[in-house]
Amino acid sequence: MPKRKSSKPKQTIAQNKKEQLTVTQIETDYITDLSNKYWSLDKSQNDLLPYDAKIVEKVYNQEISSGDSRRIMILEFSRYLENYLWPNFGEESTSAHVMSIIFLLNEKFRERIEVWKVFEKNSDNFALLFNEVLRKCLEKIDIVKATPANIREQTALLIFLNHCFNSMDVELCREQAKKLVSLSMWSCLQPKRRDQELNSIPEWKKFWKKLMKRDKPEMKEKLEFERHFLQNLIIKFLNILESIPEEGKINNEIVRYCERFLEFLIDLEALLPTRRFFNTVLDDSHIVVRCFIAPLTKRPEGKLFSQVSFKNYLLKQFYMLK
Repeated sequence: MPKRKSSKPKQTIAQNKKEQLTVTQIETDYITDLSNKYWSLDKSQNDLLPYDAKIVEKVYNQEISSGDSRRIMILEFSRYLENYLWPNFGEESTSAHVMSIIFLLNEKFRERIEVWKVFEKNSDNFALLFNEVLRKCLEKIDIVKATPANIREQTALLIFLNHCFNSMDVELCREQAKKLVSLSMWSCLQPKRRDQELNSIPEWKKFWKKLMKRDKPEMKEKLEFERHFLQNLIIKFLNILESIPEEGKINNEIVRYCERFLEFLIDLEALLPTRRFFNTVLDDSHIVVRCFIAPLTKRPEGKLFSQVSFKNYLLKQFYMLK
């Protein structure tokens, strides 16, 4: 009796997570086919279809937003970021376009591939991208209504920011990141606390007065946003952290966001260019104490968070003694 053919559909690369990617799989994948039509360098420019924003939306919704690293790996292999996303990025770019760049950049870091050279072309647009990331980072999250995809985006944005701060030796990153961690960020402190800090170091007090005189009225809104950004990001994190119940269901992506946020803070504290003024803002937020007493630390899912929180405490104590 002949064997009956199975009606079970063939597993895709994304579905079979234990399967390793092969050249054949990549070459026969839908993404490769799309690449050959829109952005492959193996084709002449005349043979490629013109840029289509709908393709970016489609790829993001179907391949990237799920967070499936295998699908993102294939997009990275096809040079989706350097050949299609970045050359066509601009002021009119959609949220999906921005997030696609973020996920692909994070994937390059994960694979330890050279990243920042991609942005040397159209480098003026990097400030636009960075500012859009800052704006997205401060979007409010309702942990009850938020979908895993929403939280995954917030985590990806946080990871991107961390890469930027850890790449301060790259001029492209330094020019954007330094605005968030300079002395001017102390404008978010209470006047008494700020005066106390400035009085302890006269040179900083003089520099502070010069900064305040240099401010232009037409730039006030932008400067205030940058100077208060990290404080507002900490406030957002604490609101999320303290809204997690001690019992009941919890979105695992929320836990991962909290873990990543602490890693982000630890890295800022560990780098001299970033911790010099940020340390005071961090201390002013009482974040270490609030992390230790957060309900998440009493949940089984919060074990790693508690470990990271303790490391943050030790690191902070070390640098407070410096």
